[in-house]
Amino acid sequence: MTAIEFEAKILNIEAEAIRSRLAEVGAEHLRDRLQRRYVYDIPGRPGAWVRLRDTGSDVTLCVKEIHSDATDGVTETETSVGDFDTTNAILGKLGYRPKAYQENRRSSWTFGGAAVEIDHWPLIPPYLEIEGDSAEHVHATALALGLPLDELTSENTTKVYHRYGIDIEAIPRLTFE
Repeated sequence: MTAIEFEAKILNIEAEAIRSRLAEVGAEHLRDRLQRRYVYDIPGRPGAWVRLRDTGSDVTLCVKEIHSDATDGVTETETSVGDFDTTNAILGKLGYRPKAYQENRRSSWTFGGAAVEIDHWPLIPPYLEIEGDSAEHVHATALALGLPLDELTSENTTKVYHRYGIDIEAIPRLTFE
C-alpha cells in the first residue's frame, strides 16, 4: 500500500522528560524495542530507496520516496514480509546489495490517534517523531504535548545526522556496539 507520511521530528530532546510528559497527558505506551534495518539504493532513483526493517514485532519491506522536506513530503509503499534475513537474501538474489545496516532504539506511544516515537540512534542525541493523519494532526499533537511548532522538522534521518556533522551514508554499519 502506498501512503503519504505525515510526520515531523523534534531534535535533541530530553527523552525521560518526554516520557514523563507523555504519561502525564495520558498517552498510551505501546513498547520499547531495538529496530534493525537494511537500506538499499534504487539505481537511477535519487531520493528513493528500499528499506527492510525488523521492528521487533514485524518485518516490513518498503520503498520510501522523498518529494520534499514538508510534513507530507514522503510517500511510502510498504508490506509485511516473513523473515528479515531471508528477505535480505532474496533481495541479494535480485541484485540488491545493502548500502547500510542500521539500528535504533524506539519507544512507541500513541496519543490522540497519532504515533509518537522517542528514537535513539547511535552517535546523535535522541529525537521525538510524531506521525499523524495530516499535517494539522501532527501540529495539534505537538501543541497538546506542549512542544513548540517552530522546532518541528520533517528532515529525514540522513539530514538529521548532517546537522551533527555526520555523513550517515558513509557508515555501512551503524550500531550501538
